[in-house]
Amino acid sequence: MVSPDKTPNERSQFPPCPSSIPPNAIPDVVESDHEKRIVMARPSFGSEGRHIQLLTNYFTVNFNIQDQFFYQYNVSIKSIDNLAVEGKSIGRKVMDRLCQTCSSELGGKEFVYDGDNLFTVGPLPCNNYDFIVVLEESSRVPCGCPGGESPSSDTRKKLSKHSLIVKELSVQIRYATKVPLSEFSPFHGETETDHIQDALRVLDMILRQQQARRGCLLVRQSYFDGDPANVTDLGGGITFCRGFHSSFRTTHGGLFLNMDVSNTIILKPGPVIDFLIANQNIRNAKEVNWAKAKRTLKNMRIKTIHTNLEFKIIGLTPLPCSQQTFVLRGKIDDGKDLPVEVNVFNYFKEKRIELTWSSSLPCLVVGKPKRPIYLPIELCNLISLQRYTRAISSQLRAALVEKSRQKPQEQIKAVTNAFQKNQYNDEPLISSCGITIEKQLAQIDGRILNAPTLKIGNEEDCFPKNGRWNFTNKKLLKAKQIESWAIVNFSARCDLSHLSREMINCARKKGIIINRPFTIIEENHQFVRMEPAVRVEKMFEEVIKRFPCPPQLLLCVLPEKKNSAIYGPWKKKNLHEMGVVTQCVSPARITENYLNNVILKINTKLGGINSLLAVEANPSIPLVTDVPTMIVGMVVSHGSLGLADLPSVAAAVGSRNWPLISRYSASVRTQSAKIGMINSLYKPLSNGEDDGMMRDLLLQFYDSSGGRKPAQIIIFRDGVSESKFSHVLNIELDQVIKAFQHLGEGPVPKFTVIIAQKNHHTKLFKADSAENVPPGTVVDTRIVHPRNYDFYMCSQAGTIGTSRPTHYHVLLDDIGFSPDDLQNLVHSLSYVYQRSTSAISIVAPIRYAHLAANQMSHFIKLEDFSENSSQDGEAGECVIPEMPRLHEDVLESMFYC
Repeated sequence: MVSPDKTPNERSQFPPCPSSIPPNAIPDVVESDHEKRIVMARPSFGSEGRHIQLLTNYFTVNFNIQDQFFYQYNVSIKSIDNLAVEGKSIGRKVMDRLCQTCSSELGGKEFVYDGDNLFTVGPLPCNNYDFIVVLEESSRVPCGCPGGESPSSDTRKKLSKHSLIVKELSVQIRYATKVPLSEFSPFHGETETDHIQDALRVLDMILRQQQARRGCLLVRQSYFDGDPANVTDLGGGITFCRGFHSSFRTTHGGLFLNMDVSNTIILKPGPVIDFLIANQNIRNAKEVNWAKAKRTLKNMRIKTIHTNLEFKIIGLTPLPCSQQTFVLRGKIDDGKDLPVEVNVFNYFKEKRIELTWSSSLPCLVVGKPKRPIYLPIELCNLISLQRYTRAISSQLRAALVEKSRQKPQEQIKAVTNAFQKNQYNDEPLISSCGITIEKQLAQIDGRILNAPTLKIGNEEDCFPKNGRWNFTNKKLLKAKQIESWAIVNFSARCDLSHLSREMINCARKKGIIINRPFTIIEENHQFVRMEPAVRVEKMFEEVIKRFPCPPQLLLCVLPEKKNSAIYGPWKKKNLHEMGVVTQCVSPARITENYLNNVILKINTKLGGINSLLAVEANPSIPLVTDVPTMIVGMVVSHGSLGLADLPSVAAAVGSRNWPLISRYSASVRTQSAKIGMINSLYKPLSNGEDDGMMRDLLLQFYDSSGGRKPAQIIIFRDGVSESKFSHVLNIELDQVIKAFQHLGEGPVPKFTVIIAQKNHHTKLFKADSAENVPPGTVVDTRIVHPRNYDFYMCSQAGTIGTSRPTHYHVLLDDIGFSPDDLQNLVHSLSYVYQRSTSAISIVAPIRYAHLAANQMSHFIKLEDFSENSSQDGEAGECVIPEMPRLHEDVLESMFYC
């Protein structure tokens, strides 16, 4: 346990290995200059559990292929004067025109074009072509548009998609390579070559091209056609849009077409000013906050009423339309330019385009920064099918979640309807590949693992049913007594005496002896309108006055249930400066269920244990209880949608009190915005010390586990795409090893590294009733990776909407779990989440890491980052503010619960 004379912060190294650890418990030393690790292959399949027949949102793909190839040709599009043409949309128009006018020269072959290359099934008649393509329409901006100028031929380098004046374009097609399709046919999962991945990319391109020609919004492999039946107004100028995802996947069972329901937020098309009024929830244009509007409108696309041309917004003019001027260039007899300064409002008046109400409003700035074009707002409409990527309010986010929910039967219907509507078997390029796609959802085998038994108070066994259990008339396993605590109220309308009584009664039913609160502190009304940080300081001044010593717990009543401005400053003050455990509440109604959840959180934060796995209490977890084993969860949390400037937050939690796997310490660091890989697991300083997250967790494990170093470490990493698996396996894992070695000499642990993905498009349904699958359902055959070690698990009970299984990828397993033992461990880790009485959808260490990252991200606000960030001269990188560290009095607590 923790030494009474030293805290983990005071200890810089492990002491020598205790001789009591048997030699066979210590793995061989792993050198840091190892060969590059590769993702492990599947050793075998699991067999435990009750078998169940399932449906999945995959359609089986059949082949009739004989030595067939995709032929790849490089495409170059230039103007007649040999200037390259930018913009994929122009390229697609050119290639579509080429297909119409030069079909005979191309042998009548259909092709797919990705902006740089075209692909055909079988070869074209010739390897090389040179064509002249005449476009019937030009999307060039007229010379007289306010602020726009015609680029002179000696200064322009490229023609953009919004400045083309030429009608004839040169198209060069050159043979590059060929990709065999025949490897799909005998494909049964033994290998997966680069050719197969190349062929998959071409097949997915065919799907994208098909939807692009239908006018859909393309978001990677998801498509949205804007059908009014699939669009719901959310308010605020935005709408919820339902579409579908479609992609080909190679699996252990062959090739499948994966189709899923997709959701996104799109702008409500129409006048720009109507959008701004709705978005800012105001009454008219006079009330628009133009600084906010400038940020919101940036990069949105509009179409002008007077010219019917499309542009992208790059900003707003600093002056209103009636005062904003631009330089209009004309010509005199000798051919020299004659610059003329023109007022935007007067320019349109001379063109007989009357502006009725926008003369006092800023103009939209479109075009390019060096050649801006000024457009009055009343002449501009937002075009349809534009994604909205700005931050949205908690109310809109809740509405979005509600709209996106679909029952399993609705999901199945939506997917099958999308398949029928798109008629993939009639797509010429797909049929010419010799591919036919079955019209029914694929049927697969699954297994249902038994729920683990839990230990609760009075040595009782608790047997979860359908992924759930409760503490009605039951005690918590280890209840913490609460002697010194207080309630603080930030002007919320709440009966604090009633809250106190009900909370004490509820806690005592669970076995927690809780005294009456030492004091109840109401916020002084004169502070209510002050800044949140000031209100927190004033409240703590009152707490310090009334308490002779630091309290065990402060129960904070917030005035708003979601996104209270008080929350971040309050948590920072308690956890960073004062070292006091705190629980925030905002009860709309004080119900027994609500208080039960609050009691579970408080007991966990104070060091209590609500329940344990029976195999954890005994202990008898295969391999884990044989030698000291540490379980780690790692995540990177990014800023909310639309807050790209916020630094990302990396968090790691590590198990403590081995052989338990239900208690976790946390360590959190900031890093550059939108960086998905963790760079602070090992962080050497100039003085030779390590300031990384793993050091914190390793010392916490050592001090809480009887002075034992971990001989095995199981790492669960969240939110990593397949392209980054090698980074986790080689760079992040090396950081963990270096952090271990930095603490002192000794054998490096064995590792098991597992990626957990929730952001995927695989769904599972019961075959006999099209309902959500039972909790504990696992699938590790047919739809899994053809070679790698992965499986799908749905550990939660799906009561609302359609359950999404978690996709686990085992990258490395030096510890040597059998598939059944590993799957049972993963399943059990969904039952150790201390603040819940139901199995969760992902292992608890990852959920805890998310909670820690989210809570501590409130310590740093966007405005603080904007003020403190600076440019690092040559590198041009923003200085990332350091995450405030936890006070030593709460360092060992599960403060994030």
